[in-house]
Amino acid sequence: MGEILEINGPIVRVRLPQVLTGEQVRVGELKLTGEVIGREGDDAIVQVYEVSDGLRPGDPVEPMGHPLSVELGPGLLGQIFDGVQRPLYTLYEMSGDHIARGLAVDSLKRDKAWPFEPNAALATGTTILPGSVLGTVQETAHILHHILVPPDTGGTLLELAPAGDYTLEQPIAHIQDAHGHTRKLKLYQRWPVRTPRPYLQRDHASAPLITGQRVLDTFFPLLKGGKAAVPGPFGAGKTVVQHQIARWSNAEIVVFVGCGERGNELVDILDSFPKLTDPHSGRSLMERTVLVANTSNMPVVAREASIYVGVTLAEYFRDQGYDVVMVADSTSRWAEALREVSGRLGQMPVEEGYPAYLGSRLAAFYERAGRVKTLSGKLGSVTLIGAVSPPGGDFSEPVTSHTKEIVQTFWALSKELADARHYPSVDWTESFSGYVGTAATWWTENVDAQWEGLRGIALGLLTQAEELARIVNLVGPEALSPAQRWALEGATLIKEGILQQSALDEIDSYCSPQKQYALLQLLLLIYAQGQKLLLLGVPVQRLLSLPLLARARRYKTLHGNDDLARLNANTLEIQVAFDALRNEYANSGETKK
Repeated sequence: MGEILEINGPIVRVRLPQVLTGEQVRVGELKLTGEVIGREGDDAIVQVYEVSDGLRPGDPVEPMGHPLSVELGPGLLGQIFDGVQRPLYTLYEMSGDHIARGLAVDSLKRDKAWPFEPNAALATGTTILPGSVLGTVQETAHILHHILVPPDTGGTLLELAPAGDYTLEQPIAHIQDAHGHTRKLKLYQRWPVRTPRPYLQRDHASAPLITGQRVLDTFFPLLKGGKAAVPGPFGAGKTVVQHQIARWSNAEIVVFVGCGERGNELVDILDSFPKLTDPHSGRSLMERTVLVANTSNMPVVAREASIYVGVTLAEYFRDQGYDVVMVADSTSRWAEALREVSGRLGQMPVEEGYPAYLGSRLAAFYERAGRVKTLSGKLGSVTLIGAVSPPGGDFSEPVTSHTKEIVQTFWALSKELADARHYPSVDWTESFSGYVGTAATWWTENVDAQWEGLRGIALGLLTQAEELARIVNLVGPEALSPAQRWALEGATLIKEGILQQSALDEIDSYCSPQKQYALLQLLLLIYAQGQKLLLLGVPVQRLLSLPLLARARRYKTLHGNDDLARLNANTLEIQVAFDALRNEYANSGETKK
């Protein structure tokens, strides 16, 4: 037992000679949750994860004997936790709308019994390795929870419980370790959040994370096990993009971390997610989702911990062989927590007051993404998607610039596009993906070998249109040649017919890869046919007046994902329209002769 010496906001200096750096402590009479982040002689520097008002020098401090950890086991899915994994529903039942300080509650319910099915391949005397599967629990209708041996545990199996219902505290296995000690294994385990969970080896990511959003999947793909950033100023639509990814992506588990965002935004998430239907199973989306909520008015250092809580939960499901996507909204607020704590510790600030270790902390966080071969031999992945909120939309600020150097996929959101009601407001000139080559293999095998080529043509057309738009703004459209005016129209077709996608449209909210490719192919066919007619002397005004163009912009909402045959049948309509125009001008040319 120690005592408080000095208080500086959430940073408290305590007298604890034997405590270890990283150890969790209880601070004050209310037993506030804290973590040792440094030592100076016999003194320890503690960051308190709750409001420190009312603490006084001399108040007791109690070490807990373990680092800041999370409980991992059945009961995680469908839960909403705070930044240090306290279940918010339980806190509400205990203290109402305002969370009382010092509440210590179990993260997972101890009184609920889970149906355990032992691993039939395990017999008494079997050598148990770290990460081995002891059995399974059917946690939700579609998620089978694998009960794993903790990564730091192994030995000889002495006893494995038979099938039946067990609470989290009941032992389901007894093993004897190398030192002859007997250990009880339960349905749950604890793991320190700042320590990445181990695995056998990294595996090359090979399949894209299909989000159903055309601008992401077709133009700037992200792989399962990859890392991506979604930077954008206030009002650019970051939250909606993340909601769409969480809802529609083909990951099996979703971990959504609301880190320091406004309370009203997180309330919308907490209110809407339980009401959403999982499009893959037809059941509640919460059956494969874990939410970590830490709003901007909550203690700032808990904001810093919430990111690590979320990624540890993601790694746990990865170790079971699942593909997990973790969305963090936002890493800017997490970095601001680092800045505040470093300032109170008197550390030397660098760019815009951030600590010198900002870049390394960001890199260490994103490094926990990846597709791996787990200790049990399964393949699993964690895909990390971090939102960034640069002040004033300045992408050169430290958090955005460091993140840009770390991630392989960068979905830059534009306030100008958002103001023009172009959603998702992903800026095709600022965004990039380093996974295109790998994704192309998947598209070739599952959709069409021409995907990469058509994608390149479309991006080239969009880039050309950006340059031409500057000329139009200076001297007007009359300065452009017919081919250039048609290029502008082709780019507009791509923007409105493919890049724009309404999250509220029942048909277009999700777009399958097959439909994405079909739309891209159709709109580029229109552009190519127009180019040919221009070479024959057809006036560009005649091409621009084709009724077909307006209809082509609506292909995305006229045809659903299960209506590809009718969508592809538009090829004939396009061919007929352009053949008619070609014949019209060919006949007029013969008449003049």
